[in-house]
Amino acid sequence: MEVHNHLGDGFLEIVYKDAIEYEFKKGNIPYTKEKKFEVNYKGIILDIKCASNLCDADIAQCLIYLKVSQCKLALLVNFGKKSLVHKRIVL
Repeated sequence: MEVHNHLGDGFLEIVYKDAIEYEFKKGNIPYTKEKKFEVNYKGIILDIKCASNLCDADIAQCLIYLKVSQCKLALLVNFGKKSLVHKRIVL
């Protein structure tokens, strides 16, 4: 929420990923950046998008990340709208 409140919408995904990385470092929050799956933060997959809408393919991608990582929870976050859109996906 901090990143979205500060930047708003309209940037590319990489801008939000870099801002989230900054916030994680600032808060001493352990994370892994851009492995074969998205960021794994405390056993949670964080998949960042910047699209007009989330689609079924985005959810399917998160499910694959969960299976590969053996994590149980993914957060699909879309910075592409004026209001932050997010979905919790549980395996």
